[in-house]
Amino acid sequence: MTDKLQIFGATPSPYTQKMISICRYRHIPYEAYFGDVAGKLNDLNIEPPKPVLLPTILLKDNNGALKPTTDSTPIIRRLEKDYPQRKLLPKDPALSFVNYLLEDFGDEWVTKYMFHYRWYFEDDANKAGTVLPLVDIATNTSEEELIELKKFFSDRQIGRLWVVGSNETTADLIDKSYKRFIGLMDNHLLNNKFLFGDKPSSADFAIYGQLTQLVGFDPTSRRIAEENSYRLVAWVDIMADLSGHDVENNNWTELEDSPETLKEILKEFGRMYVPALLANAQAIAEGNESWETMIDGSIWKQKSFPYQVKCLNWIKEEFDNLNENDKSRIIKYLDGTGCELLLN
Repeated sequence: MTDKLQIFGATPSPYTQKMISICRYRHIPYEAYFGDVAGKLNDLNIEPPKPVLLPTILLKDNNGALKPTTDSTPIIRRLEKDYPQRKLLPKDPALSFVNYLLEDFGDEWVTKYMFHYRWYFEDDANKAGTVLPLVDIATNTSEEELIELKKFFSDRQIGRLWVVGSNETTADLIDKSYKRFIGLMDNHLLNNKFLFGDKPSSADFAIYGQLTQLVGFDPTSRRIAEENSYRLVAWVDIMADLSGHDVENNNWTELEDSPETLKEILKEFGRMYVPALLANAQAIAEGNESWETMIDGSIWKQKSFPYQVKCLNWIKEEFDNLNENDKSRIIKYLDGTGCELLLN
């Protein structure tokens, strides 16, 4: 092993792309290993995490031993402590909280767009089912083996559509939300380099990670993006490598001075993701395996997802840890977006 950060993932993984682009921006030395994560960790005599999630990153525990770690949001916060340069989290606690909201929105809602377009439509699923095994296993996989792997990958992922909420009932809602989101980002990027001004934050990289697939890999979502915002398509290319971005002469915009276009993005969060978070949490509390609720005037139904209860609780913990002045600033700023419902 070296002193470089060890990242195990896959190029079609939005969270892998999120973390690699962060390392480039933050000048964190890294080595990326793509393919069989469990096999590569076993070769290093390191027990893989359960379950294996992408990316898996080796971080030192309190005893100095390398431990496979997953979940990009806490990993980012660990790296903020370990590496002092070119940080991603705003110093202003109130602005940092809004950044936390939008990072979660990227990781947990924008990913619904990604998973839906990749596996709901036949042409997209055909491409993903063919390419993903070649990425995950090896490009020299035989045609005979590829046919079997394609069926395995496709059946597994299409079977998980129900988990993320992609189905006949929700397909139109997801499509409309994605198209609105593209428009909202286009409007925002017209006068802003990033979400919070001239400096990227962890929320930018969370959204970028998902867009690497929506814009860069999956045919249907890419076509929609190109038809509606070449500005956003260009932003994805820019975000890939910000290692040369000047952080000394660029700053985050003050929360109270943020443009209305940022609040409009938060309104999409409140319109779609907030009711899903709250309905899912209620379903888990009541022991229900699935749930349905009204979102944006239509029925949304999906399998209950315990992890997103954690997401909701983490949002509340982030808020509860603030002082009263910052809480007041956030409540005032979020008023009317729908996101304030998470804080009650």
